[in-house]
Amino acid sequence: MDRLMLIRLVVAVLVALFFALALRNPKVIPGKLQNIGESMLDWVRINISEEILGKEEGRKYLPLIASIFFATIMLNITSIIPVLNISTNARIGMPLVMALVAYVTYCWVGISKYGFFGYIKATTVLPGVPLPIHFLLIPIEFASTFILQPFTLTVRLMANMLSGHMMLALFFGATQYFIIEQSGIWTVAGVGSLLAAVGFTFFELLVIALQAYIFALLTAVYIDKSIHAASH
Repeated sequence: MDRLMLIRLVVAVLVALFFALALRNPKVIPGKLQNIGESMLDWVRINISEEILGKEEGRKYLPLIASIFFATIMLNITSIIPVLNISTNARIGMPLVMALVAYVTYCWVGISKYGFFGYIKATTVLPGVPLPIHFLLIPIEFASTFILQPFTLTVRLMANMLSGHMMLALFFGATQYFIIEQSGIWTVAGVGSLLAAVGFTFFELLVIALQAYIFALLTAVYIDKSIHAASH
């Protein structure tokens, strides 16, 4: 148990508590909290889940996709909260756990529909390809589906949040150094680094939302690929 793990636990509890309170007693005419919770879930349902998977499958997998989206965005946003100052997704543990959950889900979906060997065949053997080419394509397709997909999900999120943290730490650290420790003419450089830090904070907000969207979107895409594995 360290500071980052504590942040993860607190964020998870807060997210779960918010939706539990917002939707514990839904009414036809929603109150403010219910309206906010439903609007957030509807956005994920319409723009990610049903957009990729269709209405029936989209609603079926909405709990997973929404959980990944809101966990990711809330864990990302701690990177710009004073005192916290870092996204726990900047360390590989949480991105890896969410990527493994997505991995197990889309593999389970494919295996449930086609059987184990049928799913492996559907994802690695491309129809209409000359036999000699299969010796090249099958290892590539296997690595892409079962190794690269979870790997890229993990590394993309972690790398973006880690690099954002490092840039903010650099700009704010430079501000403190130039203004407080150096002063004089260096104050101008300190003001410049402060403005850069503020500007990059707004850019980091965009990255925070974008990475949550991409992670949830790719999860939906991979599930959809497993559902329609035999038709690629």
